[in-house]
Amino acid sequence: MSDLLGILKQQGQSEEFDAIKIALASPELIRSWSYGEVKKPETINYRTFKPERDGLFCAKTFGPVKDYECLCGKYKRLKHRGVICEKCGVELALAKVRRERMGHIELASPVAHIWFLKSLPSRIGLLL
Repeated sequence: MSDLLGILKQQGQSEEFDAIKIALASPELIRSWSYGEVKKPETINYRTFKPERDGLFCAKTFGPVKDYECLCGKYKRLKHRGVICEKCGVELALAKVRRERMGHIELASPVAHIWFLKSLPSRIGLLL
C-alpha cells in the first residue's frame, strides 16, 4: 500500500483515495500499451548475440540493448537521443526502457488467461 502511495505522490496526485478498481484490460487497451507485434518465436541470434528482428527480444519493439545505441551501429551516444534509426528502426533511448515496454502477439482467436480457468469457483463459469 505504501508503494502505491509513493507512486501517486510522484505523479503529483493526492495521497487520499476512496477506492481502488481492478478490471480486465480490453484487447484495444492492451494494443495501446504495445510498442509492436512479436511475430517470431526466436530470441537472440546465436552468431551475433543480437536480438532477432520481430522476435521476443526485438530491439525495434522493446528498445535498444545498449544506452543510446542502435542495433546496426549507425547512431551512438547521447546527442542522438530520441532519434529513430532509418536502417534498423530502433529508437535511441536508455536500455532500461526494455523493462517497461510491452509487445503483443496477434492470435487467430481470443483466449482466456489460465487464472480465470483454473480458479475455484471458475470465474468464467460464474459469468455463464
